[in-house]
Amino acid sequence: MTDSFAVNKANWDDRAVLHAASPDYAFDRFAADPAHLSDVVRFDLPRLGDLAGLRAVHLQCHIGTDTVSLSRLGAAVTGLDFSGAALAEARRLAAAAGASIGYHEADVHDAVEVLGAGRFDLVYTGIGALCWLPSVARWASVVAGLLRPGGRLFVREGHPMLGTLDENDPAVPRYPYFEHAEPLVFDDPGTYVAVDRPLRHTVTHSWNHSLGELITALLENGLALTAFTEHDSVPWNALPGQMVLEEATGEWRLEDTPSRLAASYTLQAVKTAE
Repeated sequence: MTDSFAVNKANWDDRAVLHAASPDYAFDRFAADPAHLSDVVRFDLPRLGDLAGLRAVHLQCHIGTDTVSLSRLGAAVTGLDFSGAALAEARRLAAAAGASIGYHEADVHDAVEVLGAGRFDLVYTGIGALCWLPSVARWASVVAGLLRPGGRLFVREGHPMLGTLDENDPAVPRYPYFEHAEPLVFDDPGTYVAVDRPLRHTVTHSWNHSLGELITALLENGLALTAFTEHDSVPWNALPGQMVLEEATGEWRLEDTPSRLAASYTLQAVKTAE
């Protein structure tokens, strides 16, 4: 875990400045338009419901575009991430956007110790977060610790079916669908948005987690599943050369018969009374 944490932190520290400067994250639009929301949050507006006055925490918040968007929907938001470089960009964005957000630098597994137990009405985690964690059961225990009884978990995430595919040859699944002890190790100088230089820290460690493992982990930690939707789209070009962008939503789906692939999902769960 320690080695994987350090390897991934170096990679995400490197990505932070590049991502903040990328037009895909649209920092300038957040500053110019007080109603602007990230594509990820806007996609789930019908499912998020009324957030006014809710105490929310965004786990693995990266540079804060989704965090600011939740704040603009009325939540009192706290952001947590392990990358100090990412949080510097998140604070810069919040200031430019006029959002009052408290950010904390910590390993997500330490979130309860850092933020306090049972403080939140909403735990939010967005696309591309869970694959960096080796144990979905350990993560679920953190979520349960942060939520008050009756509080809600909201997850939008890449589908583990998509996670099994090799972007260069997706015809046959290559990677594990089920959780695995040893990380998948990748060495890639690129990232998922347009940037002006390659990454310097190119190695990452990641894990897949099956839907069954995720749902079981939540149930075993006292959360009841309340909503689950699978989508044929995902907000990055996960399979280059085979997906097309829907400009209105910022979502990518297979050009040929998108119903063949579950690309992402939205899950909601509620912490039962203690």
